[in-house]
Amino acid sequence: MPTNDLPPLGNDASLLIVDDDAPFRTRLARAMENRGFQTTALESVEEGINHVRRTPPAYAVIDLRLEDGNGLDVVEAIRATREDARVIVLTGYGAIATAVAAVRAGAVDYLAKPADADDIENALRAPESEKPPPPENPMSADRVRWEHIQRVFELCDRNVSETARRLNMHRRTLQRILAKRSPR
Repeated sequence: MPTNDLPPLGNDASLLIVDDDAPFRTRLARAMENRGFQTTALESVEEGINHVRRTPPAYAVIDLRLEDGNGLDVVEAIRATREDARVIVLTGYGAIATAVAAVRAGAVDYLAKPADADDIENALRAPESEKPPPPENPMSADRVRWEHIQRVFELCDRNVSETARRLNMHRRTLQRILAKRSPR
């Protein structure tokens, strides 16, 4: 639930979510609606830019890598139409270079996937002069590694050999990791 130190949403609580991961997008939209946002959830750069041109949102959560392009294009469209919008960029591919690119494009924060709704809300509603608070229960390093392996595995259409090659890992080692339950 919302942290008491967060400022109120104000008159315009419009939130645009652009993510091509349908289950994540649906869960996040529902969670943010429960927190008082009026959400629009879309899956592509094209849909996001078209929506921004018609109705610039006050808040946005944009995935960096989308099937039809780069989420930073949506961030730039938001900045061009509404400078006061608070934009968060999400990605499963955390790297310093992409974080810098997101902030330069106009994002106020950059979060690694899978981020939970509380972390996203804290980042969206943090006072402009302050950094959002660190997550209460951050993922362990083992969990982050496991999530990354799972994401690459899915992107490789669940092909173990291709995933192992891309991760520079022995195929049998990858099979053992995939057979285990996710770490906490």
